[in-house]
Amino acid sequence: MNLRKTFKKWSAYQQTVRELNALGNRELSDLGIARSDIQRIARDHASSI
Repeated sequence: MNLRKTFKKWSAYQQTVRELNALGNRELSDLGIARSDIQRIARDHASSI
């Protein structure tokens, strides 16, 4: 995997974690997301890039 793609995936992971962590527990609950799922969701998102 080239460096550019690796950085893009890492950046997407970091942004997703940041955005989801900024939400309150009620907002996460409304989306059907538990706070403990954030890292997995971010990993899944980054791997799809």
